[in-house]
Amino acid sequence: MQYFIGIVTPDEYLEKIIRFQHQWGNNVLTNVVEPHITIKAQGGLTSDESWLIQVMKVCEDFPPFEVTLDKPMFFGESVLFLSIESTEIRTLHNKLIQAISPSEDLIKKYLELENYVPHLTLGQSNYGLTVQELDEMAKRVEKELIPYPTFKVNILRVYQEIEPNKYIKYMDIPLKKQS
Repeated sequence: MQYFIGIVTPDEYLEKIIRFQHQWGNNVLTNVVEPHITIKAQGGLTSDESWLIQVMKVCEDFPPFEVTLDKPMFFGESVLFLSIESTEIRTLHNKLIQAISPSEDLIKKYLELENYVPHLTLGQSNYGLTVQELDEMAKRVEKELIPYPTFKVNILRVYQEIEPNKYIKYMDIPLKKQS
C-alpha cells in the first residue's frame, strides 16, 4: 500500500480541470487520482503510517498559504502540467522531507528536494495520451482553463493507493489555525 500527499484546488476549478481532461477519452489519468499538486511523493510514506504523526506536526506549525496555477509546461514530451507559483510550497515540501526522512535513494527516485517541481498534471503518455494529443491539449489549455486561479491552501490531502494505479482520499490534514 502506497501513499502520497497533495494539495487540491477549489472544487469549482477541480471540476473544470476534470471536464477538460475528459475531452480525451483515452486520458486514463482521471481514473488514477483526482487532479492535485503533489507536495510529498510516496518515498518514506510506509504502510505502518508512523510518518502521519510527523506530517501532522509539520502541518500544525505551517500557516495557510496561497498557490497560483500558471501556464502549461512539459516534462520532456510525455507529461503536460500546469506550473505553480508559490514561495511557500517548496518550504513546506522541504519540511515534510525533513520530518519523514526518506532515504537518499527515495528522494532521488521521486524527484524531491532540489529536483522537486510543483505542478498539476493534466495528461501524460503513461496514462493513455500520445505526444500529439498532449500537444493538442497544451494548445487548448490557454483557451479552456484560464483564468488560472490563486487559492489559499488550508489543508493537505493524504492519498492512499487502494489498487495498483488507483488513489483515493485517505484523510485531510489542516494547516496551522489562524487566530
